[in-house]
Amino acid sequence: MSGLAGNNHSSAGPATRTRPDIAPGVAPGHAPSIASGVVPGVAPGMATEIASLAEPPPPPLERTTKGQRLGMLAGLVVAACVALYLFSSILLPFVAAACIAYFLDPPTTRLARLGMPRGVAAGIMIVALLAVMLLFALLLYPLLLAQIGLLVSRAPSYVVEIRNWAGDVVHRLQEGLGSDYVDEKLRDLVAGQAGSMLGWVAGTLTRIVGSGFALFSVISLVVVTPVVAFYLLRDWRRAVARLDSWVPRRYAGVLRAQAREVDRILSAWLRGQAICCVLLAAFYAVGLTVVGLDLGLIVGMAAGLLSFIPYVGSVVGGVTSIALALAQFHWQGVTVVAGVFVVGQLLEGYVIYPRFLGDRVELHAVWVIFALFAGGAAFGFLGVLLAVPVAAALGVLARFWLRRYLASPIYLEPPQNG
Repeated sequence: MSGLAGNNHSSAGPATRTRPDIAPGVAPGHAPSIASGVVPGVAPGMATEIASLAEPPPPPLERTTKGQRLGMLAGLVVAACVALYLFSSILLPFVAAACIAYFLDPPTTRLARLGMPRGVAAGIMIVALLAVMLLFALLLYPLLLAQIGLLVSRAPSYVVEIRNWAGDVVHRLQEGLGSDYVDEKLRDLVAGQAGSMLGWVAGTLTRIVGSGFALFSVISLVVVTPVVAFYLLRDWRRAVARLDSWVPRRYAGVLRAQAREVDRILSAWLRGQAICCVLLAAFYAVGLTVVGLDLGLIVGMAAGLLSFIPYVGSVVGGVTSIALALAQFHWQGVTVVAGVFVVGQLLEGYVIYPRFLGDRVELHAVWVIFALFAGGAAFGFLGVLLAVPVAAALGVLARFWLRRYLASPIYLEPPQNG
């Protein structure tokens, strides 16, 4: 038996161990690997599936905790506030350029869709904006300077007129009520304070206008802002797409929906307010100039441009115009000047505002006023530029969380009986 077994082994040759990954009749050195996806006698799809099963599974993704997400959000907010505080003195040209790029993105996109290269369309938009600003400076800057000079030269006479008018009013009150209620000291005090108040208003107006033109003559705004605006406008769509690619995948749908809502509200407010301010400035400037008010052009333009702050433009422009009309025309021209502002308010409330803003803007007037004053108090003119975008974003987030709250068990849970 042992010899038979030995003869059998010698006749069969060395024992061969069968490998499961080698097809029969294939030499071991030429055996195809499973990873190649090609195995004789096996369908290609089945071979690929076998190869995928042979590879080790990827490690599972670690899920972030709520504390980690809140910590990352708090870190981003703190970093943004610190950067805004540290670089607030140099951020004005860049924020102004971002506002220009955001404002000009829709017409630039339309030109790009017509086949024009995005860079060429951005250049055309920036050049057109500079041309409008240059035309404004050439046409209106001399007139504004002349009116400022007229204000400075006539301020002493206006002070005297206002002082005499206040003194006459107090004298009539003294005659009607008696010296027990209105005495000579009160009359002198009111007359002196009225004159001082008008002098302060005139000096403040002169400084504001002068500092405004000095601000726009700064090299950083004249040179840096158009250049930065061009590059931002050219790369706006790519920058938005890049930011969108960084959005956390888990919250991508929610964040994109909120970003679209902020963009809808902000674009409607900015573009609508720009059109309203320009139309109101033109109306007030032309109307006050036609009625013969000495400083009608500058007061009318200021009233119109300040209309982006609800009620501030009309109140400031109306009070200033009536005071100037009282000093220039006495009571005869006050009613005419007041009529200009009444007509302007009617146009703003029933024609201009419903046509260009309407119900698309979900920014309450009180919220806008608070945001503008808070931004100005915190960061100056830079804060004023950033106030409305931040207010729009906070308003959208507040409405989003309010909807979540109204749909949550915290709100819907019925009261317990007993």
